Amino acid sequence: MKIGVLGLGARGQSLIKNAILPALQEYNMEIAAIYDPYADRVQRASKLIFKKTGKHPIEAKDQHDILQNPEIQGVIIASSWEAHIELAVEAMKAGKYVGLEVGGAYTIEDCWKLVDTYEQTRTPIMLLENCCYGRRELMVLNMVRTGLFGEIVHCSGGYMHDLRDEVSGGKEYRHYRLRNYLNRNCENYPTHELGPIAKLLDINNGNRMVSLTSTASCAKGLHEYILQKRGPESPLAQAEFLQGDVVTTVIKCAKGQTITLQLDTTLPRSYSRGFTVRGTKGAYFEDSDSIFLDSEHHDFEFNAKGLWGNAEQYEEKYTHPVWENYHPTGGHDGMDYLVISAFLEAMTSGKRPPIDVYDAAAYMAITALSEESILKGSAPVMIPDFTRGKWYMRDDIDYSLKYNLDREGVFQGILY
Repeated sequence: MKIGVLGLGARGQSLIKNAILPALQEYNMEIAAIYDPYADRVQRASKLIFKKTGKHPIEAKDQHDILQNPEIQGVIIASSWEAHIELAVEAMKAGKYVGLEVGGAYTIEDCWKLVDTYEQTRTPIMLLENCCYGRRELMVLNMVRTGLFGEIVHCSGGYMHDLRDEVSGGKEYRHYRLRNYLNRNCENYPTHELGPIAKLLDINNGNRMVSLTSTASCAKGLHEYILQKRGPESPLAQAEFLQGDVVTTVIKCAKGQTITLQLDTTLPRSYSRGFTVRGTKGAYFEDSDSIFLDSEHHDFEFNAKGLWGNAEQYEEKYTHPVWENYHPTGGHDGMDYLVISAFLEAMTSGKRPPIDVYDAAAYMAITALSEESILKGSAPVMIPDFTRGKWYMRDDIDYSLKYNLDREGVFQGILY
């Protein structure tokens, strides 16, 4: 089988090197064609592919040439955010199994386009949310499903990553984040934290997100950084960035749980996804990599530091099967390889992928809805049900896939 890769910026190049080429060997597939509007990126990717495989991919002059090529069975879309959904829709219409890199949607109509196109064509699409396959995220998922934390009440997470250099250098780096930070104010990158939480809370498989509110702080970080690093003569020194430095989004679920997301990318800080799970019997806190169990840790109530790092003690018993005997090399601590492997497993088997079109639409919609909420003064906004009522009676999930993330046995009783 042959795949094409659309988009060869930093993310596309990294995926090819650390995930796609290593995983293709296992699934007897090849990168047959590549595309990017910048010739130097195409040449760099082509040289890498030839070095690893001995074959030169087709260097397409137009992305549509790949999408219309009958010899290509699937595509991985790693282009700019603005192009994601347009390319995914065209690919599904052309019958290409789609691997879609992460990012937020610009309109709810675009999310419905993804769903409608899938339901019309039945061409599968997988959101390539690598954090769903993080070692700790999957270990905590296992712990939750064994009941160790009791009933889950609240989860939180964030994309907390100092991107000031990347955003302010957008013109030189040819990076799309700059134009987004200049013109939009929203939770623009929700899926890294939301994906693992959504699977843990059975979103779209027995539960769903129903509403949100979103609040943005003022935007000061980029202006200060540009003055310090690039000087007052920089073309961006007087630019007015709309993107708030910290955006906080609170989501309510149909089963009563709440989710808090935080975007924090334009102030000085260390990296964190802040993955936190709170239940009636215990909790997990990513920032201290600690577990607090009601039955074991009462003595640490006022000594949180005494538990820092204790999650390692639970690895032997609760490590997810996907991580057993897996020794990651490169690519975001091995997550990239796993998410690409999940995509290729589903594609070669022709089955529904573990993070499907309904997940993609629901996760990506948070961006457009947060923008609306912020514009309305942090007003509540309803989240569409992209499954059209099937979230509580899904019958199309293949639990046999090695990389499946959904929980069996969610539904009880008889469906009429």
